[in-house]
Amino acid sequence: MSTTIQSEARVPSKQSVLTELRKEGYVPAVVYGYKTEATSISVKERELLKTLQITGRNGVIKLNIDGKDINVVLNDYQSDVLKGAIQHADFLAINMTEELEVDVLVHLVGESVGLKEGGVLQQPNREVTIKVKPSDIPETFDIDISNLQIGESITVAEIRAKSKYEILNEDDHSLVLISSPRTAAEMEELESDASESAEPEVIGEKKEAK
Repeated sequence: MSTTIQSEARVPSKQSVLTELRKEGYVPAVVYGYKTEATSISVKERELLKTLQITGRNGVIKLNIDGKDINVVLNDYQSDVLKGAIQHADFLAINMTEELEVDVLVHLVGESVGLKEGGVLQQPNREVTIKVKPSDIPETFDIDISNLQIGESITVAEIRAKSKYEILNEDDHSLVLISSPRTAAEMEELESDASESAEPEVIGEKKEAK
């Protein structure tokens, strides 16, 4: 089920105007895609966040632009690292009858045998890319790791055949592995290497999307 968000078309603006818009509780955004010309819009941040809590990151949203409803997904967004507020959003207009490619967060189910024996869980990649109709987009991609032993891993090759979704990643796309626990000597060596290579971090100013 899609949830409707009200929005208003706007003229692409200077940074000062966008800053004022955000202070008033709105998120500058753009919508483009299926039968939709790229249009600058604004949506209420509170309404967007509430909708995402209901639909999930990949859920279908019905975007109302000056009285016209468009089916969209949140294609991308930028947020303020310190405040957590959404600074800008990109909405992709979609055809509900056609499949699209989406990145879905991997959710590990169960506790592996290897973890119970003291192994260390690692997730080299936390997302998989699948091809699916908008109405069938899952909130997460579940992987059962209950039988995973120390030294074993799960790649796309192991789950492709039994998945109900078409996975677009390569077979060697690693999703989870259980490694042997590091010894005290190995941990001491890692900490030593980290302290020697540490350098002052230079924080650059990120350019915001208009």
